[in-house]
Amino acid sequence: MSKSKSDITIDEIISSASKYIEKKKQLDTIRKAYEFASVKHEGQLRKSGEPYIYHPMNVALILTSIYADYETISAGLMHDVLEDCDCTPEEMEKEFGTTITKLVQGVTKLSKIHFSTENEYLIDYYKKIIVGMSEDVRVIIIKLADRLHNLRTLWAIPEDRQKVKAKEALEILAPIAHHLGIHKIKSEMEDLSLRYLKPEVFYDIAEKLNKTKLERDKYVYEMQQEVSDLLNEHHIPHEIKGRAKCIYSIYNKLDKGKKFSEIYDLLALRILVQTEQECYLALGIIHSKFRPLPKRFKDYIAMPKANMYQSLHTTVFGVGGDLFEIQIRTHEMDEVAENGIAAHWSYKENKGSNTAANLTSTTEQKLQFFKSIIDLNKDNMNSEEFVNSVKDEVLNNNIYVFTPKGDVIELPKGATPLDFAYKIHSKVGETTVGAIVNNNIVPLNYELKNNDIVKINTNKNSTPSKEWVNMVKSTATKNKIRAFFTKNERDIYIERGKYSLEKELRKRKLVFSEFFTDENIKKICEAIKVNDLEEIYLSVGNGKATTSGVINIIDKVQEVPAPKVVKVTSKNIDADIIVSGIDKIKVNLANCCNPVFGDEIIGYITKGNGITVHRMNCHNLSMLEDRCVDVSWNSNTNKRYLTCLLVTTKTDENHMADLIQAISLFNVSVDGVKTLSQTEKTIYEVNCYVTGTEQLEKIILGLEKLNYIEKIERAFR
Repeated sequence: MSKSKSDITIDEIISSASKYIEKKKQLDTIRKAYEFASVKHEGQLRKSGEPYIYHPMNVALILTSIYADYETISAGLMHDVLEDCDCTPEEMEKEFGTTITKLVQGVTKLSKIHFSTENEYLIDYYKKIIVGMSEDVRVIIIKLADRLHNLRTLWAIPEDRQKVKAKEALEILAPIAHHLGIHKIKSEMEDLSLRYLKPEVFYDIAEKLNKTKLERDKYVYEMQQEVSDLLNEHHIPHEIKGRAKCIYSIYNKLDKGKKFSEIYDLLALRILVQTEQECYLALGIIHSKFRPLPKRFKDYIAMPKANMYQSLHTTVFGVGGDLFEIQIRTHEMDEVAENGIAAHWSYKENKGSNTAANLTSTTEQKLQFFKSIIDLNKDNMNSEEFVNSVKDEVLNNNIYVFTPKGDVIELPKGATPLDFAYKIHSKVGETTVGAIVNNNIVPLNYELKNNDIVKINTNKNSTPSKEWVNMVKSTATKNKIRAFFTKNERDIYIERGKYSLEKELRKRKLVFSEFFTDENIKKICEAIKVNDLEEIYLSVGNGKATTSGVINIIDKVQEVPAPKVVKVTSKNIDADIIVSGIDKIKVNLANCCNPVFGDEIIGYITKGNGITVHRMNCHNLSMLEDRCVDVSWNSNTNKRYLTCLLVTTKTDENHMADLIQAISLFNVSVDGVKTLSQTEKTIYEVNCYVTGTEQLEKIILGLEKLNYIEKIERAFR
């Protein structure tokens, strides 16, 4: 593992960069960035006690080791300037241009994230956040180099913080380095993290490697000579080198139950050739002499890994019968395998495809490619799924906002404070009463923007409003709001249905427990197509089944006429309706117009069925013979009367549950709701019981205030 350098110089960085960056102007920009950062960090010290400028210089040196371009190195040198020094983005942009300044701003934005590794969901979530917040993938590369150098100097902070930082690096940042294909950073991060998380394990493996080093080196050298001679015989130019042993990789294998002696890549060779064709030729030649181990061959050239890694892998029985793991690849494949995207850029830039358009295009392609991997974890995805995932998930527009503590919350573009509140927790959402964004009070339908700092005010006694469904962007939030009302309404309907059934059973002098036996419940469930007693209550409460209809399934002897006529029977109505000049006569309310207390009414003398009372404006009166009689309401009545409303909504959306809930707020019993028509608009027929016209008018006025209601009228049949 590399060490942090406290005696590093800018000339060393320039020298390392000049191995692959040829343009003097670009190297001059790197030097200028160092001078700028050095002045800005003047007098600042790290926790290790060394001048602060050594940290960004080490970051820059790491970036040169993976062939990062001059803009990335320059931004790496200045990555803490905007956050920790007296410098504005405008000042930096004036000196270094838009691209480098945006890279620094991107790193600054990432530094505000408070990582958490409490569970797998959060780990995956933060990987996604890091990518989503980085408009340019080079921001992430700088962040990785930044964290790698911090790991190298982790000894300078307290032990408990060491473990936190090591766990963050191991579980969040190292996998991102892997997906970017930057093996150098990934493997060193993993080893350093293991060293601080499990020092006993780390040093135990390191000691075993040291003990077996001489013996392993001897076998590797002998195998290297034999393979090299073999390839020379067939005139294949090549380079062979041993492979570095990653302690964390060995730990993983031991952790899965393998013995130290069973780990194949302890004896390993890497063969570099000129062309892809020579990779396959070399493989065939090696297999002709050294027997391959079955099921250990992998062709990552024909089928590259998602992070652009290409190589042939095989395990063969080598000298002395020992197993050797051999990797065969071209020099360019090796650079990409070690350095990832950064190496790919350097090849593009130095192999003739160095136009700005080509470089930008390549960068964007790699960024989108990488995003899809991190966002959706598509390691085992087929081509069609991959393309669909990029379309559906990667290219969508998300925003990232902060809690007052600096935690990042990801939301869809167009999200409001309510989306934010529900993302924190459903209970926070349900009790929201206000929002403050960037220290300003905003309405709950305010559209949030990237980097907003959002604070939610709550009240434990507050509950959601149905209007919130139209104020939020996230489908998940809409579902949570609807679920709240569905649960509340369900509980109300169940209670109402149970009360109605108990009341009717008492009226019929039936014992509740004797009526609702297991056998009877089963019969009722089959008849009205529900599953249990609770759903029977629910069906009665929400109007899908009538009280008498349910009871009549069992108690057929007690059948009564249809409820719209019988709800107010003749033996009870004579106290409510006064018939001019007549006492003790049977009186019914007409079900064609459903008069209620307070309506102007008139009586019609029927043949053999007493008097039927109609509303004065009932259209059926014109068809009746001239046998009308004056009637009036008894002012002492305290009954409830059935009425029928026709409710027309503005859309074809289903508002049935909303209507029932709204009407119930007026202390009104809903007898049933059904849909009469549903085209561009929807018409509902609502039957409910009211005390009279005064209550009915309040209901109509209240419903007309709902934004989805077009008109309400009383029905005539």
